[in-house]
Order: sequence, then structure tokens, then C-alpha cells
Amino acid sequence: MAGLLSKILGRQQSAEEAGRRGRDPLDPGPGGPTDPLVYQLVAVLLGYPDEDLLRDLPAVREAAAASEHPGLAEAVERTASWLTGDGLAEVQGAYVQEFDLSRRHSLNLSYWTDGDTRRRGEALGRFKRAYRESGVLTHLRGELPDYLPMVLEFAAAVDMGRGRALLQEYRPSLELLRLALREGGLPHEALVELVCGSLPGVSPRTQQEVQAMVSAGPPQESVGLGHDDPRLLPVIDKNAAGAAS
Repeated sequence: MAGLLSKILGRQQSAEEAGRRGRDPLDPGPGGPTDPLVYQLVAVLLGYPDEDLLRDLPAVREAAAASEHPGLAEAVERTASWLTGDGLAEVQGAYVQEFDLSRRHSLNLSYWTDGDTRRRGEALGRFKRAYRESGVLTHLRGELPDYLPMVLEFAAAVDMGRGRALLQEYRPSLELLRLALREGGLPHEALVELVCGSLPGVSPRTQQEVQAMVSAGPPQESVGLGHDDPRLLPVIDKNAAGAAS
């Protein structure tokens, strides 16, 4: 427990130093002093619930309680209670159903904007390039490079500037995930809300407002998906985005 807490606090300091390095043109700024801790704890709690995660929960709760960030301890406690509310096998089954099998709460950021299109390969390449250019070997652990817990850990522990740039670039994905978690009644919504709140601008309240956010940015291309394809989310429907603006 003490080991994880020391590692989290150490990563917070190193991330603050990394955030002072060269900025990406899309960089939303260095962020606040508690952002590295927020990103690290959210990354841990959004990961697959195994014995290691449950063993580390006391350290996660301790770090959140000691933080000066308003709302962090409460958000952490909500998900921690969900993780310990049933036996490990039941929690793992619920996690897989909600985050892996159904795709309703996908933790892969480019899935929300690009679906299964050829353009998604380019998006995944941007994440890989950010990791590679950081100069730190990043172990994907079998996940795609746009996996939200990995992006958050990269920002917290390696390069805050590039990490926040990726989060800001995929802000619509974060907001859609947050709204989907709210609709599903999952406590993880509060965690994603913390991440959204760390970025500049006010969070949209509805999917329609997310569409307006997208239409105000670079044009989106829905390559390979018809408008009746169930994988096509409203955020990348050009007609809907145009109507929202």
C-alpha cells in the first residue's frame, strides 16, 4: 500500500516537470497542480478489476483523501464501493459486460469518433507517435494505444503536455463516455467527469451539445459507415452535426 502511494506521489512530481517541456500545438495548457494525481488515480480505477487493483484500493483512497482536489475523494469512493460491493468474479463479469462486450462505454477514445473505419488507424498512429516521441518505452499491455487509462497514465507519469493534448483532442469522446456512464448509472461517471473538468471549457450537458462542439472543430469523415450503421455515433454524423450548429 505504501509502495503504491509513494509511486503515485512521485509520478505527480515527475509529471509536473514533464509538463514544462515542449508543447504540442493542441496543448490545452499545463493543467492544475492536482491533475497528475487525478489522472493517475482515475487510470487505476478505470482498469480491469483484478486482485492487484483491489489490493491497491486502500492506497488509492488514502491518496484521494489527502488531495486538495475538491470532489476527488468522493469520486474515488463511489467507484471503490462498486469494486468491492460483490465478489471479485461478479465485479469482473460486470466490468467486462459494461466496458468490453457492449461497447456502450468503450474506453478507447478514437472508437467514439472514428468507429471501425480506416481513419481510425491514423488516429491510433497519433497516440503511438506521442508515446514514441516521449522517449519512454510504453508497454501497451495488450490494449490499443487510445485506451483511456493508458492515456491518463502517460499524462500523469511521462508527459503531461502531450497527454493533455491527446485528451483535449478527444474531448468529444470523453464527454460522450461521461454521458453514457451517467445514462448507465455507473459510478465511473464521476471519474471521467474529473478528467473533463481538468480541461479548458465547460462540459456539454447533452449529446446534442457534444455534436455542436464537434461541428465547431475540424470536419469529421465517416469513412466506410452508412448513416444507418449502429456503430455510427451521433457525434460523427455530419447531418446531425450541421443541424446542431
